[in-house]
Amino acid sequence: MHHSICKLAGLAWITLMPAMAAASDLATDTPVESGTGPGKLIQVQRVEVIQSPGGRVVVLNMPDKSIPIFVDSMVALSIQAALSGDGPLRPLSHDLMHSILGSLDAKVTQVAITLRNGTYYAALTITAGGKPQVFDSRASDAIALAIRSRAPIMLDAAVVDAAGVDQPERKRDSI
Repeated sequence: MHHSICKLAGLAWITLMPAMAAASDLATDTPVESGTGPGKLIQVQRVEVIQSPGGRVVVLNMPDKSIPIFVDSMVALSIQAALSGDGPLRPLSHDLMHSILGSLDAKVTQVAITLRNGTYYAALTITAGGKPQVFDSRASDAIALAIRSRAPIMLDAAVVDAAGVDQPERKRDSI
């Protein structure tokens, strides 16, 4: 597996290259913004899973900012598998949920992530029979399902302002 070192928020992280994927099925080349004022949503352009000194981190990237979200190792594995297209021999919970939704003609159509009191929340939109329903979800679970469904991952603009890390030109050195 190829690794690289990158800097995010002044800290060095080891990036697992196969887990880094452009979210081309999730986003366009330019940021998509929805709405104006409070509650404005910005679409994530790329998702990465990285290893940090504090554990696994899912990094949601926009052109000029990144949002790091610490996740447990099983969710990180699930997201990494969805990004790389390499899954385990048996389905993980997110694979199972994706299969169940598909068999019911339902699909994750959007994830909107907010931040309250230092905790990330997600509104997971599932559409079945042309009718969207919104469910409260952990952000990490919603991200895992969105990647599998190629659904857009949206961030509340307030999250980007509060938790976004400037994304200077990141230098990648192979190790």
